[in-house]
Amino acid sequence: MSMASEFKDFISKGNVMDLAVGVIIGAAFGKIVDSVVNDVIMPIAGKIFGGLDFSNMYIPLNGQEVGLALVEAKKAGAVLAYGNFITVVLNFIILAFIIFQMVKLVNRLKRANQQLRLRHQMTSYYCAKFVMR
Repeated sequence: MSMASEFKDFISKGNVMDLAVGVIIGAAFGKIVDSVVNDVIMPIAGKIFGGLDFSNMYIPLNGQEVGLALVEAKKAGAVLAYGNFITVVLNFIILAFIIFQMVKLVNRLKRANQQLRLRHQMTSYYCAKFVMR
């Protein structure tokens, strides 16, 4: 079997296609979560905490002035950008919570489906037993 035909067989399998679709949708969903955090949640959190701009929060490591914007401080040397870290952690927590809710919903649907099947099997068994009398 040639490498081209092996690759064709590999790509045409359902699992690979499902994985590709999942990765693409996941990347798009990640961008939506980034936008929600950066454009909605962080400005509100900044307003609550007295007008803080989390994107420009850093600790200078090369003696830069503290009042510089993060981009300018990075040009002047190394910085510890903890505001960006806070934003990324918040993105992760929101994404993890949403995924948890989705998995919880899928598990609930699977349990309901299994219970329905079991009920159907039991009904079929008792009907067959009644008819065979």
